[in-house]
Formats: sequence, structure tokens, C-alpha cells
Amino acid sequence: MTDLPNNVSALPLRDDTQSFRSAPSNLEAEQALLGAILVNNDIAAQVGSFLSADDYFEPVHARIYESALRLIDRGQIANPTTLRALFERDEALADIGGADYLRRLANAAVTIINSEDYGRVIHDLSQRRQLIRIGEDMVNTAYDPTVDAESELQIEAAEQRLYNLAEKGRYEGGFMPFATALAEAVQNAEAALKRDGHLTGVTTGLRDLDARLGGLHRSDLIILAGRPSMGKTALATNIAFSATKAHMEKAGHANDDGAAVAFFSLEMSAEQLASRLLAEETNIPTEKLRRGQFSSDDFVRIAQAAQRIENCQFFIDDTPAISIATLRARARRLKRQHNIGMIVVDYLQLVRPASAGRDSNRVQEVSEITQGLKAIAKELEIPVMALSQLSRQVEQRDDKRPQLSDLRESGAIEQDADVVMFIFREEYYHERRRPGETDTAEYHEWQEKMQRVQGITEVIIGKHRHGPTGTVRLLFNGQVTKFSNLAEAETLPEHY
Repeated sequence: MTDLPNNVSALPLRDDTQSFRSAPSNLEAEQALLGAILVNNDIAAQVGSFLSADDYFEPVHARIYESALRLIDRGQIANPTTLRALFERDEALADIGGADYLRRLANAAVTIINSEDYGRVIHDLSQRRQLIRIGEDMVNTAYDPTVDAESELQIEAAEQRLYNLAEKGRYEGGFMPFATALAEAVQNAEAALKRDGHLTGVTTGLRDLDARLGGLHRSDLIILAGRPSMGKTALATNIAFSATKAHMEKAGHANDDGAAVAFFSLEMSAEQLASRLLAEETNIPTEKLRRGQFSSDDFVRIAQAAQRIENCQFFIDDTPAISIATLRARARRLKRQHNIGMIVVDYLQLVRPASAGRDSNRVQEVSEITQGLKAIAKELEIPVMALSQLSRQVEQRDDKRPQLSDLRESGAIEQDADVVMFIFREEYYHERRRPGETDTAEYHEWQEKMQRVQGITEVIIGKHRHGPTGTVRLLFNGQVTKFSNLAEAETLPEHY
């Protein structure tokens, strides 16, 4: 650090010989930066993207910086003369030389070239002081907790404060040159060209869905919604498992369209989810696996399938009622440790907001959750798929195909999502309209339609930021909870 000239003295520092440690600070750096700003107002724009008045250790310096920025924002010049009127009666400034101190700051501006470095030093020391405060609060709260302050809640609150501190003033933020963004777009297009399915994102494992979406794109929040028993969890599990199997087969290759997956299962246990995946892999119904109704040959198939997929990078967290703050912390940790490329949350309405208060309503809570999930997708640069329930108003219509307005707390979910997909199985509703077998004509008509709609599933894309909306038809095998591609009529043999 360059020493200041003899005509400017730094403000008194705490005596290092005392028994206590002083807070991290550098008053000379603060003086040097303020002086440079008063000489050249353009420097304020260089440091303003990451440095705030709160980052200054000396309160008078914080007020000078804030006042200078206010004048500059109005298009006025900030210098000792224009600021003098604002500080003539400031007692704190009088203690260190009065308004004359402003002129001394400007005279001390020996260099302008390294001003941004001064700003970063000030910001770094400010973060260290905030870390100390967070640490002190953690210690004090742990020693003397309130009645309702559980240790887990204290950990989540500390993680949230640390995350907010890490996000504040990140240097890599701000504008990106168009040439850089354009180069990334070209690289993505080239990667899609090299891949077998011409995907720019993570594969869903379903041909027609991949063709419509182009895969699941990084930084996207994908909402998969449907009424109960439509197969939301089954479809999300199929997609996630297809992605992790593709990653296991193609890891390290240029055409790797798979991903390591983090699955937050708030409704089902990890063992139940694993049973579904095993049923999908072996084509042995889940019910038979659960009851042990299979032959010794089937058990050999089960053991072989388990050995085949046990190394898949598929991580399950079945913590019930997890908070968005905890979910975010665990996702970041897993990204660092295993470089996950996709997250699934089953399901959105079971996630708790980070700060649920008495005055908050459900719409505000869901808004905080969806914003948090979108933030995770952008921060980690991976797709996040969140399942969502639909309101009962679907059941009141003759055509029970869902639409965007059927989303619970739809405003927040629809606004934050990049893709919204609905899952609809007409078979589910038609089965419940079964007439009595005594009415032969009506029963035969019902039976004929049942054969036509059996297993047919519609994935309705209601919102898609990157492409067209529309409907994709899939085939669902309820016994093994597996979705597969549906053969179109023109590809079937003539006798069909």
C-alpha cells in the first residue's frame, strides 16, 4: 500500500498493544480511494458495482462516499467545494479537521490507476468484519438460545447469512460483453451438433420430449405439475434416472448429454424411490418387489440390475419439510463435491420458506421458494425441476386438461419458471366413469374407449421460454411406474 504524504495523517487507529484485537480495517486505503473519487468522479463507477457506504470502517468516510455518489448520480460534480456545504455542521468531521479534511483528501490522491484495488481492499476488510459479527452472533445465540430456537434453525439462519454475505458485491457480477455471450452461444450450438440427439441441455431420456424441449437447459427452472395420481413423481424419477445413466455411460465424452442428479424427495423415502428405480430397470412390478412376490430367477435379475446401476451418481435427500435455505446449502455442497448437473425437488409445496413469519401468506412463501429455486439454477448453472400440485378447479371442468391458471399460487410459479409442463392421463378419469356391466351397450362403448386411452399420457408444455409450447404423448406402464416413447400411428404395422 502506498504511504500517504506527510500533509495527511491517517485517523487514529486502535492501540495494537491492548489485550483485545481490533476489527480489520485500513483507514489509509479509505482515504486514498475517497481522495481519488473527489479528483476524478469516474472512479465512483468503477467501484460502485461492488462497494457500498456500509463497507467503510470509519463512519465519516461512509457519509462522504455516500454523499459523493448521490451528487454523481444527479449528474453533478463531487469535489471538496460541492461537498463542503453538506459537512459544514458535521461534528464528527469537525473532530478530524472540519470541512478542510475534504480538501486534504483530494490533495492526497497520489494515484488514480490503482483506485479499484483500494476499493477491493476496503470491501474485503468489510466482509471480514461481517464474518466476525456473524461468528459472534452464532456463539451468543448458541450459548443463550430462546425457547423456540432449535439448533437446526440456528444452523440454517447462519448458512443464510453466510450465503447473503458471499453474494454481496461479488466481483464476477455485472455486465458481460456481447462477444463473450455470443461465443458461449456458439459453443452450445456446436455441442448440440456433436450430440446424438442434437440437444443443448440434459436429456430426459424420452425422444419426443427431448425434440420439443431440446433437453433441460442449464439455469432453467422447470415446473412439472399435475393432479394426484397422474404420475408426476414417476415421470420426474424417469427423467432424472435417464440423465444419470446417460452420464454414467458417456462421462468424459463430447456428446455427454447426461448429468449427476440430486433428488430432494420430500414425500417418499429414499428406499421407496430406489424401489421404483429398480422396478423400472428390471420391469418387475413395484408391488411384487415390495411384497417379495418374485421367483429366484427374478431375484437374480434384481441383483444384476442393482449391480449395474449402483455406481450411478444419483443422490437422494429425503429430509421432510426441508427449508429452501437448507436445500440451497446442500445443493451447493453437492455441486462442489460431485459436480451435479441437475436437481429435482418433489415437491414444491412441501418446501419450507427460509423466513416464515406470522404476517407472511402462502403466496409470499411460495414466491420465496420459487425465487430460491431459480436462484439455485442460475448460481449452479444447472436445470432445476420442481414438481407442483394443481388446484382442485381442474376437477370442476368437463375437459380436465390442466392449464397455467390451475397452478396453486400460480402467479409466483408461472412468473419464475422457464418451462411449465403438465401431466395428464385421460385413462385416470375415464376409469372412474365405468358403467355397470348390466348396461351392455354403454359398457362396451366405455371398454372400447378405455382400450384407446389406456397408458396414454399427455405432457402439455404450457410455457417454454426457449421454444414452442405443445403436447407430447408418452406411454405409461403403471405396474413399473415407467414412461416410454409412444409409437406413432404411421410407424406401426398395417394390421394395427
